[in-house]
Amino acid sequence: MRSALPGGGLPADPTAIVLDATGLTCPLPVLRARKALNSLKPNDVLELRTTDLAAPKDIRSFCEATGHVLIGQERVGDFDIARIRRK
Repeated sequence: MRSALPGGGLPADPTAIVLDATGLTCPLPVLRARKALNSLKPNDVLELRTTDLAAPKDIRSFCEATGHVLIGQERVGDFDIARIRRK
């Protein structure tokens, strides 16, 4: 699924692959993101949507540990969005 965010902090990226991890709790959002990133080509962008309050910190740590680039994170309504560029 491809998506772009309407307005807001992160610039729209219509080429981003969207992964809906809303409703999942730690560690599932990060595990699903890892699996999705492994299926992407280098420099592809994953847009991860989560509702777990720990997810933003966990995603930041995951990117630091794996070398993927955290483009940005923002809160939109009831969920968080993180954009990650595959290394």
